[in-house]
Amino acid sequence: MLCAMVVGFAGTAGATATAAGDRQLLYFNHAYGVIDRETADAVEHSQFLREFANFQVRTTTGGGQTWTARYVLGRETYLELFGVGDLAGQNGVLGAGGLAVSAERDGDLGAAAERLRTLGDGPVLSLQTRDFGDGVPVPWFDVVFTSGITSYDAFGAWGMEYRPEFFADPRSNTEPASYPGDVGRERVLPDDYAGHLMREVTAIRIGITAGDHADTVPLLRAGGFAVRTTPHGTVATRGGTTIRLDVVPLAEIGLRSVEFSLSKAVNHRHVERIGNSELVVGPGPRAHWTFEFRN
Repeated sequence: MLCAMVVGFAGTAGATATAAGDRQLLYFNHAYGVIDRETADAVEHSQFLREFANFQVRTTTGGGQTWTARYVLGRETYLELFGVGDLAGQNGVLGAGGLAVSAERDGDLGAAAERLRTLGDGPVLSLQTRDFGDGVPVPWFDVVFTSGITSYDAFGAWGMEYRPEFFADPRSNTEPASYPGDVGRERVLPDDYAGHLMREVTAIRIGITAGDHADTVPLLRAGGFAVRTTPHGTVATRGGTTIRLDVVPLAEIGLRSVEFSLSKAVNHRHVERIGNSELVVGPGPRAHWTFEFRN
């Protein structure tokens, strides 16, 4: 969940932005969705999810706000779930959500911001901070929005790049860099995924309004995704995670499905009903989670 305030782009990315051709600059980091209360409560108390994945219910303070969410964490990617009313205002209505795509190398967010400028859609630059409990905000990541962030319906997308101050703070529990300029997702997420079956988010499908769709697609193009128009909206590929955005009326918005890769293939098919959702694991190295929306 993102609560960043637009305070200016204080990171290194803007200074090092250069022409990058069609190189992939941003990768799927995570998505969040607001699901019905019955399903959110079932997710929170699911023993199966705790066995299937690195599953956490965690409270975070950042950008001057505090939120509690249910997290399904992989090696580099994750899913964040809220129940109706867990977030304030339009962010907490059934079907609201968001999508984050992030840089793996220092400076690539700035390069994506330059691409957005050439597309004529922003960028709006921001900084997200993190509070580790002492009331002192620590720079967490730089943020790039498209210009539509000021008037979104119920879905927001952003580009992000983790800050050196965050990596340097021992309370972040992040890993050392694997190469010069490494600001990647794998440094940030814990390695606890290795003890579970779920490894990565490989596909996600979300219903969003036409206005939110128009605001999101330029960011995916600027990030280097291969974006294809479909009869129902857009499919973005490259980087390991397929993002499918369906254009729907406001009353029909929401998280539709998520696909996961597994750490190993399973021989059987297991169906787990979690509230008004169904998680199917196997057979093979994949799992598929579908959501039904009920008020």
